[in-house]
Amino acid sequence: MLVDGMSKLMTEKVKECESLDFHAFGLKWKLAIRSDLSENYISFFLHINDEQCTGSNWGVNCSFKLSVVSQTRAPDLCISIEFDFDSENDSRGRHIISQKVLKEKYLVNDKAVFCAEIIQVRTPKFLKVNSISRTVGTAERLKLMEVPQNNSKFTWKITQFSSFDGEHHSSYEFTVGPRRWYLKMYPKGDLEGKGKSLSLFLYASDFVSKVPVEATLAVYKLRVLDQFKRNHHEADIVHRFSSDGGWGQSKFLALEELYKASNGFLVNDAIYIGVEFLFLSPHDYL
Repeated sequence: MLVDGMSKLMTEKVKECESLDFHAFGLKWKLAIRSDLSENYISFFLHINDEQCTGSNWGVNCSFKLSVVSQTRAPDLCISIEFDFDSENDSRGRHIISQKVLKEKYLVNDKAVFCAEIIQVRTPKFLKVNSISRTVGTAERLKLMEVPQNNSKFTWKITQFSSFDGEHHSSYEFTVGPRRWYLKMYPKGDLEGKGKSLSLFLYASDFVSKVPVEATLAVYKLRVLDQFKRNHHEADIVHRFSSDGGWGQSKFLALEELYKASNGFLVNDAIYIGVEFLFLSPHDYL
């Protein structure tokens, strides 16, 4: 995975990112990179991300290699790992590299290349895996891009809030970065927030252009605005949006806090709900 914009990770403007799912030995995996676990170091992991590996009754023994790939003449920085993935440990193999070494040997034009190679997999019989991994791998690029402040926010004003009788309500679509988006709000809560909280989600829609893009990493804030003191209620969220789908919080704001007049969230039966994008980063295959 080529990460374009490593300075955003190294300054922790973006604290984590991950690859698209890739297949090896009949299972789905992904590579995750984080900058917030060890000061002045970049950490990266292998995750198992397969639908067969859910619940409590599964286990995968895996031998794999994690590498920072040289773009010059320096040798690759590699570590070989064997690990038992299970319901309590779905990620392993933290390989770390100091930011100093990364800058000196592996960073070219703010780009770095990270690699995960699955060497061997052993599983229980009920898991459907291939004994031979394919020899052709995948390569992708993730470009970490800040969203210009003049196009980073969307605010949705909802009047006659108490008269809503539907389970959920959606804003109109708006465009930020490479795709269209909309907000979905559950005034009486959804899932574990049902009857207790206002639930709020950001949904991805179509891409603006026809250029093939596989997914979009979004770093954003969901918020309900305080109409008196600007003491807004907000949540910081990082999510990779693939096809159409939403991500947010089912327990975003407790109904007790929403209806408390002094908080300024609901004034004259009107509420302002918003989203602010900090980073939008498209994934594409190389």
